[in-house]
Amino acid sequence: MLPVSLIFTSGAASGVNCYAAVLVLGLLGRFGHIAAIPQVLERPQVLAAAAVLYFGQFVVGKIPMLDSVWDVVHTALRPVVGGAVGVVVAQQAHASSAAVIAAAALGGGSALAAHVVKSGVRVGVNASPEPFSNIVASLLEDAGVVGLVSFAVFHPIPAAIIAAVALAVGVVVFALLASRMRRAWRRRREARLQGSSGGLMTGVPAPQR
Repeated sequence: MLPVSLIFTSGAASGVNCYAAVLVLGLLGRFGHIAAIPQVLERPQVLAAAAVLYFGQFVVGKIPMLDSVWDVVHTALRPVVGGAVGVVVAQQAHASSAAVIAAAALGGGSALAAHVVKSGVRVGVNASPEPFSNIVASLLEDAGVVGLVSFAVFHPIPAAIIAAVALAVGVVVFALLASRMRRAWRRRREARLQGSSGGLMTGVPAPQR
């Protein structure tokens, strides 16, 4: 049977932090002996690579400009990792070829959706002039991914529900932030236009009597 809940949740987590998702799955499989976790994720070279890359994202995620660039670079990578995790999890469950393709689409699709929401929300957070909000947001993302993936391994259906609700809340927050940013840009543009028109008016000579 295809473990849909685990694939969806691991995909959504990969959309936020693919390296943390792979690292947590691999560690739980290696030391917790969880049958649902593919052995390929437990290999030392996979764990080492995921750990190094996760450390890099942990540092970059606390620096606003670098975090935004990092998200742009990972627009294609996170869905690929989410889809790949879905494939190996489906193969571990001895799913059919059609089910494996569906698992790739589910994992990649949920990763892409989570990545879009995560990146959009962080654009608004990173625009804040103070440095603390983006640090808190990054720490919450890391903790959320680790906790959700760990929970999904033992309780896949409740974890999938939590992931779906979190994704829906993220969409609402992203929409609110986008609306606020559009209004701020509109006011700034109007202020510039008024300032430029006022400057032109001051250069007009007074009429002769």
